[in-house]
Amino acid sequence: MTNTVITLQVKDASDMNAYVVTPDGIGPFPAVIVFQEAFGVNEHMRDVAERIATLGYVAIAPELFHRTAPPGFEAGYGDFAVVMPHFQVINADTLSNDSHACYDWLQTQENVIKDKIGCIGFCLGGRAAFVANSALPLAASVSYYGGGTHLIADLAATLHGPQLFFWGGKDAHILPEHVATVIDAVNKVGKDYINVVISYAHHAFFCDARPSYHPEAAREAWGMTVAFLKNKLG
Repeated sequence: MTNTVITLQVKDASDMNAYVVTPDGIGPFPAVIVFQEAFGVNEHMRDVAERIATLGYVAIAPELFHRTAPPGFEAGYGDFAVVMPHFQVINADTLSNDSHACYDWLQTQENVIKDKIGCIGFCLGGRAAFVANSALPLAASVSYYGGGTHLIADLAATLHGPQLFFWGGKDAHILPEHVATVIDAVNKVGKDYINVVISYAHHAFFCDARPSYHPEAAREAWGMTVAFLKNKLG
């Protein structure tokens, strides 16, 4: 596989860098937009993009803090004082515009199957994946513990592709009532979804660079993610 950093124009803001990983072999390939946690497109998020590419998808991971942070911004886990000024600028409109920039770029690539594009996101990126599925004609979307998704649950009405949700049952940040708000909204409008609550996992259980990492939960969720993407994207 090959990797590179590209620069995309976002209609409402500054240029946005994105980390792109292309599978080995001859395409065209399906594609997956990979949305970061609050700590930037760091080593962990680049690893996720590379794992996606090894499955046979073009992966693109945009830097969501491009409006306020320099290109390549990363913060250490726990450096919330550094992250918050950038995090607080993010909203459904900025996430939608950033998603459009990635999707529009993928539409120009000869090695991408244009109607087989999905997304995946973690924490902040889990919310971004929900927004992207509302804003774009995606074939699938995966949200890992998307904080704040309950505040934009009304976007369920415009979801395009099936949505896979993962939550940690021991998550102190995303409460059961928050999850219920999201799922009730999706049920109300009759959209296709899978909802997975892993009772023994905390927030950020998938990230192997954080203390909350839960190896078993991460393997189980990833196995479902792989099957879901294969079923929906091929």
